[in-house]
Amino acid sequence: MSTHADEKSEYTNPLIERYASRDMAFVFSPRLKFSTWRKLWVALAEAQKELGLAIDQGQIDEMKAHINDIDYRRAAELEKQMRHDVMAHVHTFAEACPSAKPVIHLGATSAFVGDNTDLVVMREACLVLLRRFAPLIAALKDFALRYKDLATLGFTHFQPAQLTTVGKRACLWLQDLAMDFEALARFTDNLPFRGAKGTTGTQASYLSLFDGDHEKVKKLDRLVADKMGFDSVLPVTGQTYTRKIDADAAAILCGTAQSLHKIANDIRLLQNLKEIEEPFGKNQVGSSAMAYKRNPMRSERLTSLSRFVLSLATSPPMTAAGQWFERTLDDSANKRLSIPQAFLAADAGLIIAHDILSGLVVYPKVIRRHIDEELPFMATETIIMAAVKKGGDRQTVHERIRVHSMEAGRAVKTEGKRNDLLDRIAGDPVFGMSAGELEGLLNVDSFVGRAPQQTVEFISDHIDPLLQRAAAYGDAAPAELTV
Repeated sequence: MSTHADEKSEYTNPLIERYASRDMAFVFSPRLKFSTWRKLWVALAEAQKELGLAIDQGQIDEMKAHINDIDYRRAAELEKQMRHDVMAHVHTFAEACPSAKPVIHLGATSAFVGDNTDLVVMREACLVLLRRFAPLIAALKDFALRYKDLATLGFTHFQPAQLTTVGKRACLWLQDLAMDFEALARFTDNLPFRGAKGTTGTQASYLSLFDGDHEKVKKLDRLVADKMGFDSVLPVTGQTYTRKIDADAAAILCGTAQSLHKIANDIRLLQNLKEIEEPFGKNQVGSSAMAYKRNPMRSERLTSLSRFVLSLATSPPMTAAGQWFERTLDDSANKRLSIPQAFLAADAGLIIAHDILSGLVVYPKVIRRHIDEELPFMATETIIMAAVKKGGDRQTVHERIRVHSMEAGRAVKTEGKRNDLLDRIAGDPVFGMSAGELEGLLNVDSFVGRAPQQTVEFISDHIDPLLQRAAAYGDAAPAELTV
């Protein structure tokens, strides 16, 4: 086995190399993690000073001056010796801030920086995703309105069913995405801070620091949360914040993945029908062997990434369920893997979905051909009613149209003939209807119900207000597909 130490000799995560955005990759970077640890130590010291502990401003200023200049090599050396990541960084920070050394991490446990940072990181990751939703939903809204009147075959069981419109079908996708956005927004807006809770969540160390003053300990908890930008703080914890928060996050990402997976699958099926296609680059190659192919590779990638998020959704709930008393460490390795990768993959999925949905290609003539092949079957109830109005017996007419439908369907399937159901009905005196009269009953617009109106109403009543709310989270930085 080769052991050559070159740049391609170690595994690298494709989520970083190929799929997720730089924004999301930074959120889960060591730089953000460890600089947040230092911000937490500053916030703790500031709050302790404000509440009367003997900490001077010079110590705090010294800490602030070294939030970002982290000596990662030194921290790695110390962690190797101590086998404790938090203490390694406490000592590394103290070496950079000698006057502040006595007050760094004062009264805190490792979870103070570890868990609070995880919540900061999770909030930032949620904000990245929230900013991804707005352009995706806006692109799909435009598509739905553009094709709100374009009739198309509806499918149940992937068998031709009553007509709908291309725009109305897009509203089904929109509604799922809107539900995902709302769920993520609620989670983000209500995400609590762990705060300053001490080793087992009792705040005993802080109570000792403040000479038994319970009110000051309560204020310390609130102050640190305020300084870190959180509106709420968990009222009680063990050593860690409840891992149900991780499980909730995973469930929301799983919901988004469900929606994206369904959209991608629908597009893949439509592309096989040649009704709608994902964007296809001018120089894109569909197959190395079959040059004519236009494979739905972006939708397939979206399906694949979404499936990965779905699979990750099981780990955080199992971790939450498996915690013992105030905490066990079997959560650590799992959440280091499952939470970042779920967010990274969801980010990639939203980017790809926007790329697909903002460039869908629709083929109305193919769609109409498919309608024409099936519409005579769908119009049978209308034809029955018209024949009865002309004096026919309902049961007799129904039986005759059943027989003609079966024969026409058999000819289409076994002999490859066109659908001649209308010709058969026009030639049957039981119906008393000419070919012209039958054609008049097949007005496509009369078979789509309220699909166009539903599209306009849904977007006006639900999507437009959602996009206004989404603007509060800011605009997403442009993100392009890596591959």
